Amino acid sequence: MRIAITGSIATDHLMTFPGRFGDQLIAEQLDRVSLSFLVDDLQIRRGGCAANISFGMGCLGLTPILVGAVGSDFADYRSWLERHGVDCASIHVSELHHTARFLCTTDDDHNQIASFYTGAMAEARLIELGPIAERLGALDLVLVSPNDPEAMLRHTGEARTRGIPFAADPSQQLARMGGDDIRQLVDGAAYLFSNDYELGLIGQKTGWSDEEILSRVGVRVTTLGPKGVRIDREGEPSLHVSPAPERGKADPTGVGDAFRAGFLSGLAWGLPLERCGQIGNLTATHVLERVGGQEYELGQQVFLERFGAAYGQAAADEVAEHIRCHYA
Repeated sequence: MRIAITGSIATDHLMTFPGRFGDQLIAEQLDRVSLSFLVDDLQIRRGGCAANISFGMGCLGLTPILVGAVGSDFADYRSWLERHGVDCASIHVSELHHTARFLCTTDDDHNQIASFYTGAMAEARLIELGPIAERLGALDLVLVSPNDPEAMLRHTGEARTRGIPFAADPSQQLARMGGDDIRQLVDGAAYLFSNDYELGLIGQKTGWSDEEILSRVGVRVTTLGPKGVRIDREGEPSLHVSPAPERGKADPTGVGDAFRAGFLSGLAWGLPLERCGQIGNLTATHVLERVGGQEYELGQQVFLERFGAAYGQAAADEVAEHIRCHYA
């Protein structure tokens, strides 16, 4: 299954604040917030939604097609991704801008406040899916993850025009986009990815009810943080997939991306939605245990052992023939 992952490619600047953001807010003055957080730590890591998702899929043994825009400073990052199984041949390199930057501060409760500098990502709107599909013979699915908003709309529109199934993953860009744009991104998607808060925001901005959102997509996948994931299809009972137990919590940055990597990998292998959710949850757990969206390693034996412990040996046996983790 040939899956193109469109979206951001960035460098992450990750900081930690030793306290709770909520304790610094004055309820009566939320209309004029003025805050500065003295952070204890700064770590610079490879990131970007599309790159994180592609990295995870590559680590699981697939060859995702990464589609995005970067600067001339991307050479080392490109080598890293290609070494982990990612097809980088369709990445646009800007002659004017640096690769995007993500600046994020996390508090003791794993709440986050972040800013994103677009940089070269603004040129993602120049990328056409047609030549990519021609190079590969065809595309079976296009994931439209957070990116330059114009690029997201263009890729969604082109996927519709060319009859390529697409998955909508607007997440971080929901705060910037209006209802009309969000409707264009979501309507007709084969899959809709969001967390529970983002799902509420989609409803608020589009004016669609929960039932109407579900009627407009094939499968709605809603991550629930420590409660796992809910998978819904119109006319069918909701499916809840419990989380995979973690061995500690380091940083939540990239957890949602890793979930998508695991879920999409399960789809590529033709596995049932429940197994897709389980693979996504366990892949996400690996990210939660490290700082950075691409700092984890997936070992074949350990992954399957943890999968069996979380979801049962029968489930592990079903996915074992497909999992081909990058690290032995």
